[in-house]
Order: sequence, then C-alpha cells, then structure tokens
Amino acid sequence: MANVNYTEESIQSLSPLEHIRTRPGMYIGRLGDGSHIDDGIYILLKEIIDNSIDEFVMHHGSKVVITVLNNRVTVRDYGRGIPLGSVVDCVSKINTGAKYSGDAFQYSVGLNGVGTKAVNALSSEFKVISYRDGESVSASFVRGKLKKKEENHTTEPNGTYFEFVPDEKVFGPYNYNADYVRARLWNYAYLNTGLTLSFNKEIIKSQNGLLDLLSKELGDVALYDTIHFKNDLCEFAFTHTQAYGENYFSYVNGQHTSDGGTHLAAFKEGILKGVNEYFKKNWSAPDIRDGIVGAIAIKIKDPVFESQTKNKLGNTDVKGWLVSTVKEAVVDSLMKNQKVAQALHAKIQSNESVHKEEQTLRNGAREKAKKTATSIKKLRDCMYHLTDKSNAHREEAEKSMIFLTEGDSASGTITKCRKAEYQAVFSLRGKLYNAEGQKRSIIYKHDELYNIMAALGIEDDIENLRYSKVVIATDADNDGFHIRNLIMTYFFTFFEELVTQGHLFILETPLFRVRNKQKVIYCYSEKERDEAVAQLKGAEITRFKGLGEIDPKEFGAFIGDDMRLVPVSISSLKETREVMNFCMGDNTPKRREYIMENLI
Repeated sequence: MANVNYTEESIQSLSPLEHIRTRPGMYIGRLGDGSHIDDGIYILLKEIIDNSIDEFVMHHGSKVVITVLNNRVTVRDYGRGIPLGSVVDCVSKINTGAKYSGDAFQYSVGLNGVGTKAVNALSSEFKVISYRDGESVSASFVRGKLKKKEENHTTEPNGTYFEFVPDEKVFGPYNYNADYVRARLWNYAYLNTGLTLSFNKEIIKSQNGLLDLLSKELGDVALYDTIHFKNDLCEFAFTHTQAYGENYFSYVNGQHTSDGGTHLAAFKEGILKGVNEYFKKNWSAPDIRDGIVGAIAIKIKDPVFESQTKNKLGNTDVKGWLVSTVKEAVVDSLMKNQKVAQALHAKIQSNESVHKEEQTLRNGAREKAKKTATSIKKLRDCMYHLTDKSNAHREEAEKSMIFLTEGDSASGTITKCRKAEYQAVFSLRGKLYNAEGQKRSIIYKHDELYNIMAALGIEDDIENLRYSKVVIATDADNDGFHIRNLIMTYFFTFFEELVTQGHLFILETPLFRVRNKQKVIYCYSEKERDEAVAQLKGAEITRFKGLGEIDPKEFGAFIGDDMRLVPVSISSLKETREVMNFCMGDNTPKRREYIMENLI
C-alpha cells in the first residue's frame, strides 16, 4: 500500500453549498438521467412542489401551476408567499425555514430545511419570487450562489414562483419524462382533494381522493365496490381483483412512501382484524389479502423517515390508533354493504381453496428441492442479501442483485466478473413457461418457475425478497427479447408487487465494440456505433450477438458502477394486464392481424 501522509492538511471542511454539490446523493438519493421515476431531477421538482402542497394543506391557495419545457422547470403557487425578509435565506441557507414550527406547518414532509436549498445548489440557474401583499422580492442564483436580488411593488396575487434548471455538471445529460411528472402530480391530486394542478396547461384534479386512484389503476377488474374511508388524519381504500399477491400505495403527509413502513403494516393488520371480526372467523393474512389492491394515506406531525428521500416511514407510534381506525372502519363498511361483504367472502373462500391446492403441490416440490436458495444448482449466490439483519454489511445488502441469464455461456461470463459480495447469477435453461392466464399452482409443476421463486425467497411473501434488484440479463436478439417477455410475464402474473415496488430491471449491454489501436468505445445503439466510427480512424467494428461472446474482462465494466439498468414499471395495473394478455395470451389470430397491419 502506498504511504499516504495523514495530517491536518488532509482534513477538509466544506460549506453547505459545496457539500450538497459534492455529495448530492446524500440529499436527493440517486442522480440518473431522467429514465427512472426516482431519478434526482424528479426529486428536485418534488421538493419545490412540496412547499406549495404544504401551503394548500394549511388552507392557503388551491392552485399550483407547473411547466417543464426544455428541462426548465417553473412552479407558481398562490399561498402566503415566503416572508419577504427571508426569501434569500429560505432558499440558500441550510436549516432555515418555517417548517420547524408546528404552528405554521402542522403536516409538512420537508422538515429538515434542506429541500429547496438542495434544488438551488444543484441547479445551473435558480430563481425565486415571493409575492406578498402588494410587494415582491426576487432572487436569482447560479449553482447556489446569489447573483441578483430585487424588491418591487406588484399587483400579482400572493404566492411564490420558482424557476430552475438542473445542472448538467452534476446530473450529466438528462431529460424530463412528462409521464413521470404527470404520475407524481396525480399522486398530489389524489391526496389533496380540491387542489387544482396545471401541468403544461393540462388540468390535474381529483374529487374522490384514493377512490379515484384505485379506479384509475383497476378500471373494471375490481371484484366489488371499493371500501373507502376518510377522516382528518387518515384515508384508505381497498378492493380485490383476481390477481395474485398484494399491491399497496402508501403515503405520509402527501409523500409517496414507495417502501411502505409502519403505517402500511398497521393498515394491513387493521384489514386482517376487521374482516375476521366481521365474519367471526380466524382466517390467515394470505387468505384475506391475496389479490388485494389498497391505498393508505396518513397525516402526522413529526414523521420519521429512513432517508432524505422519505421512502419508508419509521414512526412506531402510529400503529395503535391506525390499526384500530382501519379495523372499525372495515367492520362498519361491511355492515353497511352486504353485497360487498358477500363478494369479499367469496374471494376469501376462493383464496383458501387455491392455497390448499398450492400447499399440496408445494410439499411435493420441496421433496425435489429444499426451500433454501443455496440448494438450487443454477444459482451462483452472493454473500449478502436484502434480508440480512446485521448492520455490519448493510450497504452490500442494499446493493444486492440477482442476474437472470439465458444459458451457461452468458451466466459464466457474468459469474467470472461479478462482485460476489452482492451480485448473484441465476442461469435459465432456455425459454420460460408462459405464465399468462395460468394459476399460481403451475409454479410447483415446473422446476424453472419454482427455482426462480425459491432463489428470490418470495414463496411466502414479497417482504422476504433476498435481493434489492432482480435484473433480466438476456441477449439483444429475438430469442433474448422473447425470454425477457416471458420472465416479465411470470413476475407480473404471480408476483405483481415485485414489479410495482420497483425491484425488476433490464440490463442494457453493448451491441457493438468500435476500436482502433488507441481507443475502444462500446456502443449501445447503431447511432452510437456510427458516431464512434466517425470519431476513430481505421476503426474495427464487432457486433456482439450474445452476452457469452463478450470477454469477462470487458463485461465487468458493464455490471459495475456505470451499469445501465432500465427499470420495469407500469402506468396502471389495468392497462398492463390488457397489454400482457394481448401479447402473451391465447389470442394468436389477433396478434398476427396486428403484426401484419403494423409491419414495416
């Protein structure tokens, strides 16, 4: 090891601005290029809109106007406006804001005085204008540094205007996806009935809250009218479909908690207790909740989240009152609607029957393969898993992933260059059985389906998932695309929440290698190939037909820190089921007709 001097000169003290720009991940999570809904540019937008939502929650201003054009974002609300003497401090000085006061903002998400400052620091341009009682103060910044401040008289209504451009020096090339922005805004609308959001002149508004959310997601696939309850501190809704597993949308103070938390656990427990109390039964949680789609939103004064991006609630004090509230509301709803109660009872009985059939097949399958994933011959496991409780290797556990590859050649390439601490490899023998329209019991009749489930640890509950990311790594050819679709069909049919919770990804690998004696460029598209050929004189072009053709020494770079992963996400449960049924279902003539009509 090289001899490195460790002296007083080694110690650095960064200003808050420098720290945000140097360590952006600590403030906004991932960076990304806009291709994932949780990429940093969307977190910047969320942090600004959160301020406007907080105003609405406190009964100040019922309209927010948002524009996103050419990566320039503007947000105008009609709340109280930032106090004019504090405008600059509120957007540039860490730990400055009104949200420390329980009186000014009772149910705010942004409690730490960082959000807007992070947006300012991470933007190449940032501007704020506060309009307050005929006066205004505007301030313009460049990468967090104040460049101009003005005070003026105004006829504008009270409120605040923000404008910013995320800095490409931090994020690299990026683009806002309008669908992702729209999805976030609809979440705001569902959680704040009466609020009007204008996005690039499109009006987004909800009258029925979480009831509207489930209606949009499910359409006509719900088995009975949605059970819906709302009071000052919580709102919830749920129904059942014929699908498998459980699907939930959870929120705290208007913030989507994608990883759930204590409020979601209390919601699930309340449903279990309420249904059992009404029917005077002792059904198990899977019998009651299999096929459920639900949404829960609560308001609490001091939310404790597990990270700055607020994906999981940690407050333990919500359990008692929330379980009781949900249980009583469920009992009351079932007593008032016998038709709903009968449909729910029929669904639970159906679940019981299915689970008994599965249990018989499960016992037989376990005789051929132990439940633990370590017994699966085609699995090259990693050392640390998402389910590990120890904090000693928590970082590796959170990074854990499993690559689902086709054939021994591809899996051999990945195995030789993977990080064995947190990267596992599972080799598929060929094309997976098409699960579309099948019962879940089919898993126990096909070794491949069973082994994937066992390797992931999701036989009993998605919460037992052993890997943070499940990565489909197939060849970029027709067979590879077909296998990819079969894997996605399998997960969406039987383990829908694996997809909706953001655990499923597709690995992008280079299609071409362009090189000369001085330089090598890997290209992921024909356009990138042509640009590389123009750049390198005397270039040699290699077309990779399969993952197994890439030398492990080269492949290591493609599953390292700069790995390209495309998240598998859905716009709505109803639309995804329709598309999957069309593409993978038993309707060959219709598919053939569609292909012929659209063939180029």
